[in-house]
Amino acid sequence: MITDGLRFLKSQPFFSNKEREWSERVKSSNIGGQAVIEGIMMRNGGHYSVAVRKQDGDIAVKTEEYKGVVQNRFLTKTPFIRGVFCFIDSLVLGMSTLSYAASFFEEDEEEAEQAKTREITEEEQRRKDRNDKILMGIVTAISFVLAILIFTLLPYRLSLFFKDRIQSQTLLAVLEGVIRILIFIAYLALISLMKDIRRVFMYHGAEHKCINCIEHGMELNVANVQKSSREHKRCGTSFILIVAIISIILFMFIRVSSPVLRVVIRLLLIPVIAGISYEFIKLAGSTDNRFISALSRPGLWMQGLTTREPEDDMVEVAIRAVEEVFDWRSFLKENFDENGRPLS
Repeated sequence: MITDGLRFLKSQPFFSNKEREWSERVKSSNIGGQAVIEGIMMRNGGHYSVAVRKQDGDIAVKTEEYKGVVQNRFLTKTPFIRGVFCFIDSLVLGMSTLSYAASFFEEDEEEAEQAKTREITEEEQRRKDRNDKILMGIVTAISFVLAILIFTLLPYRLSLFFKDRIQSQTLLAVLEGVIRILIFIAYLALISLMKDIRRVFMYHGAEHKCINCIEHGMELNVANVQKSSREHKRCGTSFILIVAIISIILFMFIRVSSPVLRVVIRLLLIPVIAGISYEFIKLAGSTDNRFISALSRPGLWMQGLTTREPEDDMVEVAIRAVEEVFDWRSFLKENFDENGRPLS
């Protein structure tokens, strides 16, 4: 029966002929990124770049090495374990690059002029960098705790209001997952009302379009990027949705009477859920299997909330960020023929 079900799903027209042709041409580049304030962060392996459009119209670029929170290769390479540390690295690096981008818009003209003329000693700079790292660690930790409270414990508490009407623990687990997804959608809908966030979502779209342009064998320029899709299977939005779905499945098997113990088990399962979700996203981003693509489709739909069509100057920033850490010309030469078709 399961085999028949898989065959049925594979045979369904989840995608149009154009979408199917587009997906069959993909070659994963393994680069990823994140939108920041008026800019883009792109990461390739152990290096990342941040390109920001400043108020004077110039593009500021920073390129650095990122070694990660954990250096142990066993932890960072082992399937289902590596996802936890990749998630932590994404939080740390994401907060750092957001802070860097925001720094261009925090100072007024007088402060900026003072910063240019004031001499900073090496000791002062080291102290400032150390304080910035401590502050960034605190902010990241607080963000992580809030995420757990809002997207893990709050849905559980809300689902308990229905325990007198719903006796099935399985249905309660499904209801908890649905509430979690609704909270996430409501959160995205609310923040999208903010003008600055809408621009961040436009840069998010530019990031996806750049990666899709490369991974579909096209030269990286504004025209090609603009006609590329703003949906991508490796997106963090898809990751969060997969986390919600995986949590529904795992929480179905929690059969304990103590409410406190149920909360503890949920917290302990967070690394497991993150690990499984990461492996799915990684697989989805590197295969054109129709069944995996069908499972990825809800995550792509969700990206309609977190991405917007970018302007040309935003695409220019995204291209600059890509070129600082990724040799897309060599990638195209190694993976595509002259017509943009995959070599294998």
